[in-house]
This record gives sequence, structure tokens and C-alpha cells, in this order.
Amino acid sequence: MNTALVRSARQIAAGFLVAACLGPCLAGAATAQEWPSRTVNIVVPLGAGGGADIVARILAANLGPVLGQSVTIENVTGAGGMVGSARVARAQPDGYQALLGTVGTHAQNQTLYKAPLYDSRTDFEPVALVVDVPIVLVTTNSMPVKTLQEFIAYTKANQAKLQYASPGAGSSNHLACVFLNAAIGVDVTHVPYRGASDLFQDLIAGRVDYFCPTSTAALPFTEESKQLRAISILGGERLKVMPSVPSAAEQGLANFEAGTWFALFLPKGTPATIVKKLNAATVKVLESEDARKRLEAIGAVVVAKERMTPDYLKRYVADEVEKWKGPIERTGVSISQ
Repeated sequence: MNTALVRSARQIAAGFLVAACLGPCLAGAATAQEWPSRTVNIVVPLGAGGGADIVARILAANLGPVLGQSVTIENVTGAGGMVGSARVARAQPDGYQALLGTVGTHAQNQTLYKAPLYDSRTDFEPVALVVDVPIVLVTTNSMPVKTLQEFIAYTKANQAKLQYASPGAGSSNHLACVFLNAAIGVDVTHVPYRGASDLFQDLIAGRVDYFCPTSTAALPFTEESKQLRAISILGGERLKVMPSVPSAAEQGLANFEAGTWFALFLPKGTPATIVKKLNAATVKVLESEDARKRLEAIGAVVVAKERMTPDYLKRYVADEVEKWKGPIERTGVSISQ
């Protein structure tokens, strides 16, 4: 047999083997470099009309022109935001499915649920922390209270017949009311909804008595239409967009704060190039005057630039999981799947 021919055949075979091994890697690298080449979808794991939905739509409207592709919003509800979040965690890590996560989906539920659908610290690629958003105590106009102390007294006297609402068991809004009830010493029936739209309709109609929405969701119904009454910012400071609403600290409820945050995540394993591109686009949007004004107008606080990095968000999520573990365990609230 011709030795040269054998050697040549072996070299050709080896070349095919190398090409077969490197091909997918090179294709993946090329795909990451070209991202995005089609529509990017941001999953909001809570219902339309809520704070997360409002923030996501402002982001999407501004991210599209920066990325050069359409950015759509999809509301996927259930289990306090875990259903939509889990879907993104299991999605193809190609950059076309992103998630707007919250303190509820990525910190509180890790302790609240006996068997969370994912580990928020390891099952996602952190992209950017976006905004902090205070939570507000809102009541029906028919509830005979105008201050937090009046609310506490009335709720204590009538807790057996009152009901509070949330856009889902395990959501940050649900836990804000749970913590508030525990802080003032009442046991009130919880009525969970699948989203904010029906919830607000029932609250306005007086079918439920109070709710702990984000400032972004509360503003249209309190400051604008006056269909509901804002009793207190559940934190230490007033909001510029709700200047007449005192904080909990001002009204005698010291050391109590309930708020949420919103951040972008991608599925675990998404190429670093894509994570970097989406982070850069998000930072550019948050630094733009238009997006910042729109976010601040709904009560959202754009985070400082040094808090917008993927590394910061990774550490922040881990810290937040630990931060909320104690308060959740002290209330005794727990949810099983």
C-alpha cells in the first residue's frame, strides 16, 4: 500500500474530525457576534398593568432602537412570578429570551417556597440591575382611614372581615402586605389574583380592602384618578411623584421598609458576548434622558451606574436571598408547589 496515500487519508480524516468538533463552536461564536438578528422577547413574570409590566414596556420601547431589533413583552404569570422566570431559565441560551426579574422572583421566593422551580443564584446569567421601586399601602376610598395610624387601628378592630389583595401568592406585593400585617399585629384574609388589572377593578369596587402595589402601579389610581387612597410609602422616605403621601417612618412605624427592584436576566449559558451587549444597551437606555424621565415619573429610581454591571447583580441577588430569609421565616409564611 502506498504509504503517502495512507498518510494523506489520515490527515484528511483528522481534518474532518477537527472541523466537526470546531464547527459548532465557531457557529456559536458567529451567532453571538451577530446577536441580535431578530426580535428579542422580554418575559414579565407578572400580569399586565403591574409595576413590572410598566417598567418592562418603558425598557422595551427604548432598547429596540439601541439594539436595532424589535423588543417585545410577554406576560407569563403564575406562582408569584416563578412560572415565567422558570421558563426563561430553561430557554435556549441564545439571547432571544430575557427576563425582568424582581425581588420576589429572585430573592424572596427562594425561602418562601418549599421547592422553588430554580435557584436564582445559579440558573440565570445576570445582565443588569435596572431600578429600585418603593411599595405603597393603598386602600379603598370607602375605608374610613387617611393615615397609617388610623389604618392600623381600624384594621385591628375589623381584621376578621377585611381582605387584602395581591397579584399572586409569593409576589413581592403579597409579601409586603404579609410583613406589614405582621408588623402591626393583624391577621387578615389574603385574596390572590393572577394580575393587577382585575385586582385594581375589585379594589376600586370595594370587593377587597387594601393592597401593597409598587408606586409605578399605584400612581394612576391614587395621584391621577383618585379612585384609590394612598396611605403610606412603605419605607423611610417620601417619593417626589407622591409628595403628599407620608412614609411609614414618618407615621410611627419605625424600621419597616418594603420595596422591590427590577433586573434583567438571561438563561444560564448565554454567551458572554451577548450578556455584554445587552448590558451595554441597557446602560445606554438607563442613561438616556427620555427613559430616565419616564421611569422617574412613575416612581421608579434608576440605580447608580456602578450597580448596573452583571457582576454586581450576581452578588446582589445572593445578598438579597440571605436578606429576606430571616423575615420570611419569622412570619411563618410558606408556600408549597
